[in-house]
Amino acid sequence: MATVTFDQVTIRYPGAERPTVHELDLEIADGEFLVLVGPSGCGKSTTLRALAGLEDVESGQIRIGGTDVTGQEPADRDIAMVFQNYALYPHMSVAKNMGFALKLAKLPKQEIDAKVREAADLLGLTEYLDRKPKDLSGGQRQRVAMGRALVRNPQVFLMDEPLSNLDAKLRVQTRAEVAALQRRLGTTTMYVTHDQVEAMTMGDRVAVLKDGLLQQVAAPRELYDHPVNEFVAGFIGSPAMNLFPTDGMTLGVRPEHMLVLDGDAPAGYREVSGPVELVEELGSESYVYIDWEGHHLVARLGGHGVPRPGDTVRFAYAPATAHRFDPATGQRVGEARVR
Repeated sequence: MATVTFDQVTIRYPGAERPTVHELDLEIADGEFLVLVGPSGCGKSTTLRALAGLEDVESGQIRIGGTDVTGQEPADRDIAMVFQNYALYPHMSVAKNMGFALKLAKLPKQEIDAKVREAADLLGLTEYLDRKPKDLSGGQRQRVAMGRALVRNPQVFLMDEPLSNLDAKLRVQTRAEVAALQRRLGTTTMYVTHDQVEAMTMGDRVAVLKDGLLQQVAAPRELYDHPVNEFVAGFIGSPAMNLFPTDGMTLGVRPEHMLVLDGDAPAGYREVSGPVELVEELGSESYVYIDWEGHHLVARLGGHGVPRPGDTVRFAYAPATAHRFDPATGQRVGEARVR
């Protein structure tokens, strides 16, 4: 196991006017599961690939376990990667796929078999060891790819959108399995995803990137309750935080802090109203979207008594629960009393 440190790391592709990653300072603790999240093109996969040695660093230093690996070859970094595509050999059995790197390293066959069976047991793959990848489901193939990384017992796991090819239900199941496995193994892990729900449910901490710049790194609850700027506030949360201008500030109100009124607003609450644009029915709860003076706002409701598109609806919020941001800089101003 090892810590991972990015010390003022800048990465620029040849011919690019600006860096893809700019002066990144980030430390991943020994055994930590850190998730890099952000929109497409923000530099998250580039950051992971630089740690793997697959991208050149223009300036700064990358360290694994205190050792500067900035100029090292990928094979010398003691890392293992799991990719979005499974990259399995179709002609090999599950067991041979999982043990292939160990075979290349010329480990004794008995040792390879023992490591493969141990990993297969952890991943629930024991009964599939003799099958070919074509005979497995998408989730099983992804577990084989993880097993191939696991048998190497690396210092660091790198996972680049490993669940993107799975359907929604299997994705939820597999992300729980991946997170539980990482905690059981205690291997330092960097996990890249564009899915903020995946990031929030899996990571010990989450690092949010935008345009190659680190915006905030914190535990999921801290990110949700105390976003440092307007971008993080709008990116973290599903549905996103309501953001709208008032009194020289940009206010941010989470959907669960928006009440839908059918009478007078509670004392001290502020009211907005508009026509319903969309209703998302999710069974146990619903999300109601309105258009208020050109701003699209959403409130979370219970599953019953939901208004219909076209109805005029009144929302209300307590100013104390509103997050405040400087409209010029987007930076947070003061604290909301989150309940």
